[in-house]
Amino acid sequence: MALSLQEQLLKAGLADKKKALKINKQKHQQRKSKKVETAESKQLAEQAKQEKLAKDRELNQQRKLEAEQKAITAQIRQIIETNTVATDNGDIAYNFTDGTKVKRLYTDAATHKQVTLGRLTIVKLDESYKLIPTAAADKIRQRDESYVIYCADQSAAPETDEEDPYADFQIPDDLMW
Repeated sequence: MALSLQEQLLKAGLADKKKALKINKQKHQQRKSKKVETAESKQLAEQAKQEKLAKDRELNQQRKLEAEQKAITAQIRQIIETNTVATDNGDIAYNFTDGTKVKRLYTDAATHKQVTLGRLTIVKLDESYKLIPTAAADKIRQRDESYVIYCADQSAAPETDEEDPYADFQIPDDLMW
């Protein structure tokens, strides 16, 4: 069997035994430190992989929430568009507040009465205001309350008082308060 280069140099007398042992020891230490480094690098790679997985999960969660919000907005838009009550030829102004601003919606007398009794609700779609039935507004309110602008309290509707002394008197139709 062929001798290694180191053994051949020792046999020829070009190298001494101390140098050969020293070189072998250095090689052994390098191999040992390489193993430690590879274990450390594996640990860092695993940690980076875990961080990437966590980041991907968070990103997927955020995308899922955005998709759900988009679906809810589409549902609300569809509910409003299918249940809108026409207010084209109105001559009576109905005032309501949107945040800090007072807005005005022109309706006819019958629609005005339904709004004041709480049968119709004012909702905001994009930058316009629509009237929809209160039942549809309740469905919207379950999804997102920010679309419902005004809904009269139905429990506050005027009840007939049996002992009302003015119950026999009729209010004129042309009287505007």
